[in-house]
Amino acid sequence: MNTLSLAKYTLGLAAAGAMLAACSSGGGSALGPNSVGTSNGMHLGRAVSQNGILITAAHPNLNAHVTPDKHHRHKKKKADQYIADFSASDVLEFDYPKGDSSIGTISGVSEAQGSCTDVLYGSGKKTFWVTASGTDSFEQFKVGGTSPIATLTTTAGEPVGCSIDPKTGDLAGTMINNGVVVIYKGAKGSGTAISTPLVEAFFSGYDASSNLFIDGFNSQGEFGLVEIPKGKNTAETITTSNSVEFPGSVQWDGKYVTVNDQEAHTIDQYTVKGTTATEEGTVSLSGSSDCDQTWIAKGYVICPDAGNVDGEIYSYPAGGSPLATLTGSFSEPLASVAAAK
Repeated sequence: MNTLSLAKYTLGLAAAGAMLAACSSGGGSALGPNSVGTSNGMHLGRAVSQNGILITAAHPNLNAHVTPDKHHRHKKKKADQYIADFSASDVLEFDYPKGDSSIGTISGVSEAQGSCTDVLYGSGKKTFWVTASGTDSFEQFKVGGTSPIATLTTTAGEPVGCSIDPKTGDLAGTMINNGVVVIYKGAKGSGTAISTPLVEAFFSGYDASSNLFIDGFNSQGEFGLVEIPKGKNTAETITTSNSVEFPGSVQWDGKYVTVNDQEAHTIDQYTVKGTTATEEGTVSLSGSSDCDQTWIAKGYVICPDAGNVDGEIYSYPAGGSPLATLTGSFSEPLASVAAAK
């Protein structure tokens, strides 16, 4: 099975003949906008084929060599940050603002992309989840741990993103190849698959009222945002007041439903009434190349930058230039989350 990547690759199943929106092989891959070919690359619609695999626009440095650094682990009470690396099948741990170098690595998370924890924003409590696209599963870890403590699997499609409703403990997993969302009640069991108007579902996020929002691409190959209202098993299309160039992470920030635009390098803030999302503000991620699944913590946002092959910390909601750059043995960083012991 070929896994897709969430980096700005976009392929539009409708526009690209049902090709999955990611790169690599094994599971599903992250989404990325500007697919840029290399000297030996071949454009396939919005996707690019290099050496026989689909790559995303988040791969301008696909052949770059990153020097690994040595990781040092230590105990502390403050929140750690985690960045999932799709190509390396690793999840790197950080302890910003104490330092900006990786302090640990979780290995063997097959095609890691997508991550979530048990809060809408800020720092999760004790555990977090990572999408292991290569094994069509979601794996749960303790903060500071290196082996999964729980695993959820799916046969509904190619999983890429996840989100958790802290009120119910439900976990939502998005499928990049068919627009399906799978809801695991209490983060257990085999899950319930719900079809959406999307043909490619990228990321999802709950709001404070347990409504679930999902972005991706519709059958016209355009950006789409849909909502599964609390207690419902059907999805409805949400119209945004502005144009979003390329779908990125969806997250509640304490006041607004936010959508990270991978192509515009911004996070758009919305109020949602009925089926209309009105843009209330824009947060600039200046200097970023391809922030895929960002995570909004308290006072800052983490950008796993597949284009710059690093992680960046920005002030939130101020935005602007990075406050810090997180470094480690990255190859294709795609997703981030913050959680504390």
